[in-house]
Amino acid sequence: MPKISEIEFTPNPHSRKFVLKEPLTYGITKSFENEVDASNDQLASRLFQIPNVINVFYVDNWITVTQNGESDWSELQREIAKPIREAPSAEHDTKKAEEAQQWLNNDESLTASDKEKLDQIREILDLEVRPYLQGDGGDLFVVGLEDKVLQVHYQGACGSCPSSLSGTLAGIQNLVNRVDPDLQVIAV
Repeated sequence: MPKISEIEFTPNPHSRKFVLKEPLTYGITKSFENEVDASNDQLASRLFQIPNVINVFYVDNWITVTQNGESDWSELQREIAKPIREAPSAEHDTKKAEEAQQWLNNDESLTASDKEKLDQIREILDLEVRPYLQGDGGDLFVVGLEDKVLQVHYQGACGSCPSSLSGTLAGIQNLVNRVDPDLQVIAV
């Protein structure tokens, strides 16, 4: 049962990052954009039962919860804390989550050249972008590369943050252009 170490503000005023003393997963990200997505996850399902919660994202020893802007954070944080404290620790379903995430790296339809570009892009994002997004309670993953268009998907606090859809996306575009100046980056 994880204990909350601290609650951090994020650049998204509608999100809070709960830092825990024990991990919920070991390196496996879990992202839920609605109650239906969360139906097979006990913690996320319980959080979506709280009025105004619209997004749940967690990995390792932190969880980001986003609300629709209609709740007072001081009251909402108390409601969110209970299911977090009652959640199972990382050992419980990390194996199941690893299997579910394997589709994220499905690059079989790409040419050898595009696979190489995608590997370079993932490495750049892992080193230069993701640590900052994770520090702010979010993350992103590469959905795919097709016809000179790289699709990325924001998670957690970044999913509904105005700066991720403008400034961060422009920064990612600049980094991706190091690999291929003809690639366009879009958020999906």
